[in-house]
Amino acid sequence: MRSGLLRTGNIVRVGLKAILRNKMRSVLTMLGIVIGVACVIAMNAVGSGASRSIQDNISSLGTNFIMIFPGATTQSGARIHTGESSLKADDVQAIREECPSVAYVSPGLRTAGQVVAGEMNWGTQVFGADVDWIFIRAWNVDEGTFFTETEVRGGAQVVVLGKTVAQALFPDGGAVGNTVRIKNVPFKVVGVLEKKGGNMMGSDQDDQVVVPYTTVMKRLVGRDRIGMIQASAKSPELVPVAMEEIDALLRQRFRVPPGGEAPFSMRSQEEIASQANQMSRTLSMLLASVAAISLLVGGIGIMNIMLVSVTERTREIGIRMAIGAKGRHVLFQFLIEAITLSVVGGAIGVALGVSASQIIATKAGWPVLIDPRSVATAFGFAAAIGIFFGFYPARKASRLDPIEALRYE
Repeated sequence: MRSGLLRTGNIVRVGLKAILRNKMRSVLTMLGIVIGVACVIAMNAVGSGASRSIQDNISSLGTNFIMIFPGATTQSGARIHTGESSLKADDVQAIREECPSVAYVSPGLRTAGQVVAGEMNWGTQVFGADVDWIFIRAWNVDEGTFFTETEVRGGAQVVVLGKTVAQALFPDGGAVGNTVRIKNVPFKVVGVLEKKGGNMMGSDQDDQVVVPYTTVMKRLVGRDRIGMIQASAKSPELVPVAMEEIDALLRQRFRVPPGGEAPFSMRSQEEIASQANQMSRTLSMLLASVAAISLLVGGIGIMNIMLVSVTERTREIGIRMAIGAKGRHVLFQFLIEAITLSVVGGAIGVALGVSASQIIATKAGWPVLIDPRSVATAFGFAAAIGIFFGFYPARKASRLDPIEALRYE
């Protein structure tokens, strides 16, 4: 047992000496593995970070979220929204009264506008909603209050500012109680929403103001159609039921025949998350495939250099065999050299990949998430490449004829 360990240690030592004897060649051989492992880790970190960011943004939409879009049609296999809106505020009231699985429902109406406060002005999105909207979006008011149902019914000229707009117009604070003008219409600021951050498309959710939808219709856009309906189910389990109830109700109201294409479309929070996750997974797989090719190229480099090493050291192999070394000892020695190259390269690649991920997060501002499993997988794959691509040169060395090897010049 002890003699076996000593023999193994001696073989490993001989293999390491051979690597150190050609430092530059060893470094260049490891370079492919280093780049491959670093790319796998960095790309996975960027992909995981993007996926986490998308999940956070989708969660910020609200709870049990359902969106109903008007005028959906199909073009080249994709559902798009065109033409005049098919939805009206009456549809919202019908959903509220006749869909028992729906907790909250609000019309949505969006337009762009310049918000002016004194000498300050800010271009932003004006969103028309009613009082349920703040519960659907699970969005709290940071200062003041949200507008009331009475103000919605009366088309009151009141506005709740997003955090970005409030900071732009009132950098010293005190927005609540002041008056701002949107398209020359005066509005009293009744509240400021708490900070929400960016959405999954990268847009700043805080860069908007919320106004009663009745006021937007009468004062800002001059139409009686709404742009969308936002709703939330009473529980996550009731989301599919709520969607079925809404679909049946709207089909009845629009007199859509059985099997006919409805002039609206619906998306749940789960569907949006599933689609976003699928896109994220596809992107991650693409990036990982590119990085895996780098690892494969690195493995081919190891095989190439090991074959050269076997040729250069043919006489040395012959001498070892002549003084008693078995074929398996030679095979083990060259295999150790290949594995050492890939393992050391993998370790350097791990350090480089983690560092690159941190640099990307700091300098580029991209969200990154380093998964220990991806680090272990990349490192293990690098070691496996050393065994796979090092076996053929090692086997070739172990099968050399001692006499012929000693005659090799």
